Amino acid sequence: MRSLHNVLAPAKLNLFLHITGRRDDGYHLLQSVFMLIDWCDTMHFDVRDNGLIEREDINVALPADDLVMRAAQSLQRASGTPLGAHIAIEKHIPAQAGMGGGSSDAATTLLALNRLWGLNWPLSKLMPLGLALGADVPFFLCGHNAWVEGIGEKMTPIELPFARFAVVKPNAGLETAKIFRSSELQRATETATMPVFAVNHYGFGHNDLQPVAQALCPEITEALQWLGSFGLSPRMTGSGSAVFAKLPDGVLIDSAPHDWQMRICSNMAVHPQAGWAASES
Repeated sequence: MRSLHNVLAPAKLNLFLHITGRRDDGYHLLQSVFMLIDWCDTMHFDVRDNGLIEREDINVALPADDLVMRAAQSLQRASGTPLGAHIAIEKHIPAQAGMGGGSSDAATTLLALNRLWGLNWPLSKLMPLGLALGADVPFFLCGHNAWVEGIGEKMTPIELPFARFAVVKPNAGLETAKIFRSSELQRATETATMPVFAVNHYGFGHNDLQPVAQALCPEITEALQWLGSFGLSPRMTGSGSAVFAKLPDGVLIDSAPHDWQMRICSNMAVHPQAGWAASES
């Protein structure tokens, strides 16, 4: 196998995001449900025999040392392979949106190169590399929707009913660290349980980061109000600035104001690359 083309890297939504505490080392304890959606980046991988790793940005210029390059280099170092890769990325998932686009690309890179380079590593060997790259990368490696706890490292697979969502990304973006540093952030939400969540999958809970994000970025409030004008119940995903709302049957939304990015998305039961890692021995 020398190439893997048209490989999809899906985004995620946080159906809720509760901050339940803070550890002594400063890391926040959270509860959330991460859900895969079909708003995807498209990636292309070709083996290089000279050991070089190079990236081609098809439609959006990315930083030189982005998560994709770091993922490829970390797997190359850890495995000791003499092979390299040419990686082309067609970006569609917005940046600074709370949708995990960079983390998803990194996870897809680890899975694809694990396959292309003939490493045949199981997920248990890829997971530490993913976690070192970012807290969301292990979720995309696992390949299923998940109940998430701890600092994001504790994941329990869950099944979610099929649904459609309007997802809107205002033009302004937000830095996650700025929100978590805020003295206004609420950090003591009562711990929830999966059975309570299961009673109302798409109406449960709230996003503790949302009030701080709205104060920093008025466009988030405007986007929430715009989705609310259709009779929907929107909320922010992750640290924003994207917001979303479940779409009931019969509600049609064609486009968003202000040249905001907007898509009607469906949730995904499994990641497109689920099963690409080797079985555990």
